Amino acid sequence: MAKTIKVALAGAGAFGVKHLDGIRNIDGVEVVSLVGRRLEPTKEVAAKYGIAHVSTDLADSLALKEVDAVILCTPTQMHAEQSIACMKAGKHVQVEIPLADSLRDAQAVVDLQKKTGLIAMCGHTRRFNPSHQWVRKKIVAGEFNIQQMDVQTFFFRRSNMNALGQPRSWTDHLLWHHAAHTVDLFAYQARSPVVKANAVQGPIHPALGIAMDMSIQLKAANGAICTLSLSFNNDGPLGTFFRYIGDTGTYIARYDDLFNGKEEKIDVSKVDVSMNGIELQDREFFAAIREGREPNSSVAQVLPCYQVLHDLEQQLATN
Repeated sequence: MAKTIKVALAGAGAFGVKHLDGIRNIDGVEVVSLVGRRLEPTKEVAAKYGIAHVSTDLADSLALKEVDAVILCTPTQMHAEQSIACMKAGKHVQVEIPLADSLRDAQAVVDLQKKTGLIAMCGHTRRFNPSHQWVRKKIVAGEFNIQQMDVQTFFFRRSNMNALGQPRSWTDHLLWHHAAHTVDLFAYQARSPVVKANAVQGPIHPALGIAMDMSIQLKAANGAICTLSLSFNNDGPLGTFFRYIGDTGTYIARYDDLFNGKEEKIDVSKVDVSMNGIELQDREFFAAIREGREPNSSVAQVLPCYQVLHDLEQQLATN
């Protein structure tokens, strides 16, 4: 595909804007349609980014013949259904993490991708952050092997607010959203499937209906282990922090930044063409469309993660 890739983006909130900022740096790509829950705020975002078509209905964007691909930054509960709608309309699709909030729905997306042959990718951003890429290169080169990953995913969300401090129309989830990042990344970096997983969770929030604290243990087939702590109750440094403990060193990844075990910063500026993980994720999506190949973080590649999440959900329900 030599022509400009025309994109529709659904979800004009905090994460949608991150994608719009990243796409600005990518040649040969144009966002031509923006979908949002409320028309006036969506129009404001569209005006800022020079997007001509605005709607509150994804179907309007899918009906545009010029649209080649769609990026979905919508609520978790809509991801699978909308991904399927995009592919049925003949559009390539990148859906933000998580692919779905059930294994059944995740499998349905993968099945349709195989049937259509379209590019379908899920935004497992940690695969693309320069910090994690730097570690990955050492692993692939045989210079570093993971013995343990210790991960903390901490937010302060006792009320239903998004990353911009605005009220959310949907409820986030520690297991199906935030744990998905780590479950996938652990297997990806260990280069070995998860064969054992355990989870415990704290009390269910009376208003939000979700557990606000969770602890997960993982073991890969090659013996590597991972401990993941998640909380929506943490009033302190926010985000996800990964400690890689390996046979030749210790590394701490904080989004796009990387440090060694002594908290000395490692230069990852030359790892890829950008220091922005979201932009790199989008670059992979568009490159896969142009080259007609499976992207890193394709829906098929990340499906095992959702099998683990399903098993953990069943375990938590039983306990």
